[in-house]
Amino acid sequence: MADFGIRFFLCNIMICIIIGFLILVKRTLKNYLTSRMQFNLWFLLLGILAVPFAPFRPASFTQILALLGAWKTGASSNREAITESVLNPNTSGAANQMHDFALSVSSEMPSMIGLILCGIWLVGVLAMALLVIKSVSRLNAIKKSALLLQNETIRMLYHNCLRELNIKRKIPVYSTAFLKSPVIVGLFNPRIYLPIHLISDFHVHAEGHKGMPKGYFHVADMRYMLLHELQHYRHKDALAGFFMNFFGVLYWCNPCVWYALKEMRNEREVACDTSVLNLLDESDYEDYGNTLIHFAEKVSLTPFPFTAAISGNMKQLQQRIANISSYKKPSVSRKLKGFTAFATIGVILFGLAPMLSTYAAEQSRYSWNISSDKVSAIDLSAWFHGYEGSFVLYDLNGDTWKVYDMEQATLRTAPNSTYKIYDALFGLEKGVIAPDDSFMAWDGTNHPFEAWNGNQDLLSAMHSSVNWYFEEIDKQIGSSAIQDYIRNIGYGNEIVNANVSLFLPNGIEGCPEGVSAYWMQGALKISPVEQVELLTALHNNRFDFAPENINAVKNSICLFSSEGKNFYGKTGTGRIDGQDVNGWFVGLLETIDNTYFFAANIQAAENATGSKASEISRSILSHMGIW
Repeated sequence: MADFGIRFFLCNIMICIIIGFLILVKRTLKNYLTSRMQFNLWFLLLGILAVPFAPFRPASFTQILALLGAWKTGASSNREAITESVLNPNTSGAANQMHDFALSVSSEMPSMIGLILCGIWLVGVLAMALLVIKSVSRLNAIKKSALLLQNETIRMLYHNCLRELNIKRKIPVYSTAFLKSPVIVGLFNPRIYLPIHLISDFHVHAEGHKGMPKGYFHVADMRYMLLHELQHYRHKDALAGFFMNFFGVLYWCNPCVWYALKEMRNEREVACDTSVLNLLDESDYEDYGNTLIHFAEKVSLTPFPFTAAISGNMKQLQQRIANISSYKKPSVSRKLKGFTAFATIGVILFGLAPMLSTYAAEQSRYSWNISSDKVSAIDLSAWFHGYEGSFVLYDLNGDTWKVYDMEQATLRTAPNSTYKIYDALFGLEKGVIAPDDSFMAWDGTNHPFEAWNGNQDLLSAMHSSVNWYFEEIDKQIGSSAIQDYIRNIGYGNEIVNANVSLFLPNGIEGCPEGVSAYWMQGALKISPVEQVELLTALHNNRFDFAPENINAVKNSICLFSSEGKNFYGKTGTGRIDGQDVNGWFVGLLETIDNTYFFAANIQAAENATGSKASEISRSILSHMGIW
């Protein structure tokens, strides 16, 4: 919930920018968009407003393009699997123990901020929901007191309107003394309600407003009102009204959303006016406008949230009159331009949608889609005494999996320093470092571990898990490119940009402005199963990266090498408030005739380190006869 509170707050800022963009575009393209198309653009915004609450994260442009590329090129597009590794000669024939250095993260402040934001939002949602419930109960009381329409002339006119619009459904019409404006109500069982004062003032008068006593109206007026309400039914405006009110409750704290929803309601009426005008002759446009003017004082805004009415305040009516007076039936060319503009704006907003997802921050479990006959459960509880955790092993030749504790194996947690495998790969692909030139000079900053205080290359930085080395890679790559790389390879929940450093710049001891927070107990999460899947993809180069870069990364995590057997691995430790709470050991083991991929994760209130995960993993591999 704390993560959701922070991310939802950030989403609201982004949504304000999107609303500003949408309003600017609508005004710029006003002459190209029909009234109905301008109203329909708001549905794109409703889709955007749904993204933070969606139980999935929308696909990004890069993911879609990658998928299309995969379909186009097929399996042959992958570069050949890496079969020849450039091994570190210093590790050949002997086991090499990586150092498991980890920095402590302070998590109290961002959690508290997130909980406070989430609490305020929930209280507001509850208050708004109560107001909506109160309004709906008032509407239900009016519905109970309403009577079926008795005026035969108006009933005949209404049936003519149904035939004119080719509406087969018999929508009942009621009269009520508690409304001032005609409204249509109901999502599944629509009904039209006419105010009694309009019915009592109704006179059959063939000459329109000319010669009519003030305050009376004629058949044409009633026809226009009925056509307007039926157009609401034809275009499913009740459903639109439901979503407008629903998001009005969820985004009660965002004035930009409230303004946008108010404009959407206004443009819904303008679009409905336009739909009526499309049925009329040009000579009738003036009479339709006069109907709005003539009864501006007699009809008023309905106080009910789930209704659609012909009424509006004076400013809205002025806007509608102006639209009617200047209305011309759109040409095919204008419709085509409007559709093109609509599609373009839709693509742009669709591209922004993944930035608004809060689900990824809450997405704590990996949905593993694999055939059950390929997976077997194994009991390794004897090795995990005192820890919650899991062990996952994949046999490449047999295409089979062995899993200890499936619940934990699909549970996502921070990758900690195991992420450096892929951070190094991104740096190599981007050209920040090279397989034969990965040197970085130490800037003299005093770090908490002596091994960090000196010049580094990829081998030494990976061996001693030197944070500043990989932070420098991140800085030179750029956050946008990092996000793209992570999405391209499908790394865990693929979230980089929401991390504790946003609210706690110096929350990580020894880290300048919390640069590495996104993988150190931050927003980025991954499960043991995903770790193994990624290592398999890395080994087979399904990422289509340069083979020499894959070899360089494998070389940097090589722990043991002898004839016919190579052992690769990387530890990771999550330390929160001085306690080691999350330990990782991931890697692969190449033998003469097979390759095995593994991931171990342990969690506890203390002493859950990468070194301990490594010790457990080696014992398990030995027990299985693999190592």
